[in-house]
Amino acid sequence: MVHRVGIVGASGYTGAELLRLLAGHPELEVVYATADSNAGAAATDLYPSLAAAYGDLEFAAFDPGAVDGLDAVFLGLPHGESQKVVPRILDRVGHVVDLGADFRLPADAYAQWYGEVHGAPDLIDRFGFGMVELFRDEVAARVHVAAPGCYPTASSLALAPLVADGLIEPTGIVVNAVSGISGAGRKLAATNLYAEREQNVVGYGLLTHRHTGEIEHALGHVAGGPVQVLFTPHLVPMTRGILATCTARPAVDGLTTAGLLDRYRAYYADEPFVVVSDEPPQTKATLGANTAQVTVRVDPRTGTVLAMGAIDNLVKGASGQAVQALNLVLGLPEPTGLPSVGMMP
Repeated sequence: MVHRVGIVGASGYTGAELLRLLAGHPELEVVYATADSNAGAAATDLYPSLAAAYGDLEFAAFDPGAVDGLDAVFLGLPHGESQKVVPRILDRVGHVVDLGADFRLPADAYAQWYGEVHGAPDLIDRFGFGMVELFRDEVAARVHVAAPGCYPTASSLALAPLVADGLIEPTGIVVNAVSGISGAGRKLAATNLYAEREQNVVGYGLLTHRHTGEIEHALGHVAGGPVQVLFTPHLVPMTRGILATCTARPAVDGLTTAGLLDRYRAYYADEPFVVVSDEPPQTKATLGANTAQVTVRVDPRTGTVLAMGAIDNLVKGASGQAVQALNLVLGLPEPTGLPSVGMMP
């Protein structure tokens, strides 16, 4: 059975990545794609790379009635917009998969990190947090999915085996992460200009970045109690990729690098999209794939545990992860239609 899906907000980078991935999905067919800012434009006018699969696709203006009866709708909308759209379509479609931040956190945490009151708090509990490796049971039990952010995905997958067994202290965790510029989206902004980004690395959102709340939410779920993280993101002059470097204090004695690598391999043994590497992860190795590469080290000299995670921010950090979660909700094998091998060079 082929499931009919729509994409609301298809002209951004995550929307285009959804179109690319779904073109090769044997069980999902895109029948509706909107882009209010580009309504009437051909998809190939914005993304010539889509021509082989979507030569006739034209972006429409959003109409809630147009999604009636669809099996699933992906939302690739700016922050704050999904909570306006979801109440209008939730009962019209089988499943909603929101790639934005609006339904990822409880209402109180949303207010804390986003500085505003949520517009549809009564709907949040209808969404499962779509980091499938850590929330599989929750996602499978929900009808709708809130796909996690890119930084939380790389960071949480890097740290999860450590917090799951209480191997590190739950406070004092430090995450420093770098991201390619596509994470900032397709909108025009001075900070996204080539002249501003080339040969330039900059930290941003110091102490207050919104993804801090998501990292703490994911790791707290795994740990079974509160986790506190100091998170600092950086923009670097590359198009795709996230590399998260995480440090923490051991909570038990006798940890070794070899022992922790074995623990990571056991923890992720049944996960098709997590690769535990002896070597430091590389963003290039995950390019175009729905795969996270992680590793771990123990530094006895400083008494520190070091974990690293690399992903493609547009695939495992956004659209690929969203498709993986929908596969689970629909009862399909999670890897269906998703690439697991990156592109090098």
